Amino acid sequence: MLVMKDYLVDKIEEISFERVELNDSLWQAGVLDSITIVELAVDIEEEFGIDIPFDEIIEANFETLGRLMAFIEKKQNA
Repeated sequence: MLVMKDYLVDKIEEISFERVELNDSLWQAGVLDSITIVELAVDIEEEFGIDIPFDEIIEANFETLGRLMAFIEKKQNA
């Protein structure tokens, strides 16, 4: 799980140029916007071997690192 968190933190900070922590708001605070969130979703698909349909790129799944990690784990275990 730490490897996933480190990957996501690095990728989000690379895309957004902002520092993020586990419970920081990514969507509401504007860390990720409509372009960067799609870029992140594509990177996640490639890194973790999952498919993320466009209709699953929503606030409930991408609001915080914690929610995002839970979403990725759920997709991996599906």
